[in-house]
Amino acid sequence: MARILIGFASMSGNTEEMADLIKERLEEDHEIHMDELEEIEPGFLMDFDAVILGSYTWNDGDLPYEVEDFYEDLEDIDLTGKGIAVFGSGDTSYPQFCEAVHTFEERLTAVGGERMTGAWKVDMHPDNEEDIEHLQRFTDEIMEHLGHLIQLK
Repeated sequence: MARILIGFASMSGNTEEMADLIKERLEEDHEIHMDELEEIEPGFLMDFDAVILGSYTWNDGDLPYEVEDFYEDLEDIDLTGKGIAVFGSGDTSYPQFCEAVHTFEERLTAVGGERMTGAWKVDMHPDNEEDIEHLQRFTDEIMEHLGHLIQLK
């Protein structure tokens, strides 16, 4: 059983809904702590085997203002040996669709996090079969990665 942190930023509830769906799929086999990113100190990530972060994208590719400090402070931690995954909601009418997701993924890997799966990005909210199929692949790949991680301990 791995300890997993799911952190998210959500303005309209879409990214929070995504976090809830991820939690539902992982909590049977793993210990999950879930909270809003603005409530989490980056150093807290060190207490977990894996970190899954989600964010909506503001304006044309920007991080939400409420996670800017968290994002900056990530620079000061070392996630070597920790699995990471990212997800988020956005609006495909903007040229920089879900860019905050990519921004977080780049920072998490830059500080040593090991990518467990590709990003799960959703146009607005997860409400169609394609979104749910992507959730299935996203969480299956995380569980597979965590299985390898636990065997190495």
